[in-house]
Amino acid sequence: MTRVRVRQHVNPLSNKYQQSISIPHWSQIYSNLSQPFHLDLGCARGRFLLQMAQKNPHKNYLGIEIREALVTEANQIKDEYNLTNLYYLSGNINYFLRELLTSLPLNMIELVTIQFPDPWFKKKHQKRRVVQSEIVEILAQFLSKKGQIFLQSDIQEVAEEMCEKFLENSHFKPLTPEIWLTENPLEVMTEREIATLNKGEKVYRTILILNQS
Repeated sequence: MTRVRVRQHVNPLSNKYQQSISIPHWSQIYSNLSQPFHLDLGCARGRFLLQMAQKNPHKNYLGIEIREALVTEANQIKDEYNLTNLYYLSGNINYFLRELLTSLPLNMIELVTIQFPDPWFKKKHQKRRVVQSEIVEILAQFLSKKGQIFLQSDIQEVAEEMCEKFLENSHFKPLTPEIWLTENPLEVMTEREIATLNKGEKVYRTILILNQS
């Protein structure tokens, strides 16, 4: 398959990305809806989830990506592998996340990953960053009681801001006393993480869980 060339960054606040989306009938996509779900927000080309789905057929994987061409390509590859525990959806999560999570089986979201999101360095652009207070509150409502949020970035400022957004919400707390993890606990690394580590640069990562107290 020819690799699709797509703009690296798009403005999520533009009118194009403020449209509602069509939520699929999940029973026509996943072979077993009783399996726990792993959501990857900002999945890009979806190679991370492609590997995860193959390694863990007892779990369902759903990737969300704003760039439609990448999603189309990722679903084509998923179909070539005949994977019935993986799907990719295109859209801006800031406008449809609640609707999406409401459509999924209740209390089955086990893991949410947000990895190397667009940094949007300029101050006036930071409202475009994916982790906003509204998103954090929605995830708090739909994450299973033992669910986890995994965040990582190669940009310290971005990683710290994502973590702060979650910890500002009383529903979340760090998994461990040491907020930042030295090792990736997942069995697959993203292409960006591999490239970053190969350059000898640091990755900032953390896991957050629901505060049960």
